[in-house]
Amino acid sequence: MSSCSTTTTTSDDGGRTAITAVHPDIIQILILTKLDGPTLISTSSASSQLKNLCSDDILWQKICNSYWPSSSNPLVQNAISTFPSGHRSFFSDSFPAILHHNNTNICRTEYRNFLTSELISAVDIHFEENLLYSKVVKTETKSGWFMTSPFRVDLLGHKETVTTPVKFDGDDGICKSRLKENMKLSWILIDPKKNRAVNMSSLKPVSVRRHWLTGELKVRYSTVMASGADAGDGGGLVQCGIVVTCEGKEGGELHVREVSMQMEDMDGKVLCGKDSLVILQEAMEGGRKKRKEGEEKERYEKFLELRKLWRERKQRREKRLDMVCILSGITIFISFWTLIVLGSRSSGSYFS
Repeated sequence: MSSCSTTTTTSDDGGRTAITAVHPDIIQILILTKLDGPTLISTSSASSQLKNLCSDDILWQKICNSYWPSSSNPLVQNAISTFPSGHRSFFSDSFPAILHHNNTNICRTEYRNFLTSELISAVDIHFEENLLYSKVVKTETKSGWFMTSPFRVDLLGHKETVTTPVKFDGDDGICKSRLKENMKLSWILIDPKKNRAVNMSSLKPVSVRRHWLTGELKVRYSTVMASGADAGDGGGLVQCGIVVTCEGKEGGELHVREVSMQMEDMDGKVLCGKDSLVILQEAMEGGRKKRKEGEEKERYEKFLELRKLWRERKQRREKRLDMVCILSGITIFISFWTLIVLGSRSSGSYFS
């Protein structure tokens, strides 16, 4: 808390006491602790005194812990302690949404020299404002296996499950609706080497679908980003897909069986660790903007439309290529057969 001395009482023209007349400890304890993160940031710009009071790291630590319980984990706390402004920097990186690039022609070589040696995942799942699940996972990123293998982070073990308050009943629509409206997820990736973080989740699900064979419910969260690849036909986009897999018996509670994250390109192919790191680091270094309700879902649906067009055009190109190959083969065969026939006739004329 602040140790500033009591300020001189001042009044405005209406006879009301100005904020500078209130003791700093009262402002910090009774006012600032009641504010959320965005409001606290706005308050800090009101005056130099409030800016100083709003910079208290303990204040921001409580805010971060209330938004993301996983941020209280010692591994995450150790990483946050190296951020330029501690918990305030962490909040500024993690709370807003990624500023999406309209131009997908990103220079990827710029980031290859800054690949980190590890990533920390801080994940929190809430249902109806109650914490359902929280976990911190460290992923080593320097090995050759990671660089060349498909990038995927799994949170739950083989036999580990999480119980939800949702009943798995016969009304499929109600079950999906409850998950879509009430299950919120935050997946913050932290780069402890560069002291940056980014929230890769869409907060709310972009889709909830039942698997046609197993009957499991797939709750998907998605963030669409530029990949730096060829942007033709939308091919320069990738999505960071986070899938929460739920299962249960009829009439019983729904259980979370799997929580995983991976990077997918327009073909649905999972990117390798090396390519994923380049994209993730660009997202960390990029700008942030205010989250808008439903924006991530719109981008995901647009991504699916572009993926469909991309695949259709790719199939047409492949068909044209197949036709060229077939025609080339026929032409070669006819030419070869003609040479044989002409050669036979020449041989017959010689012997006659």
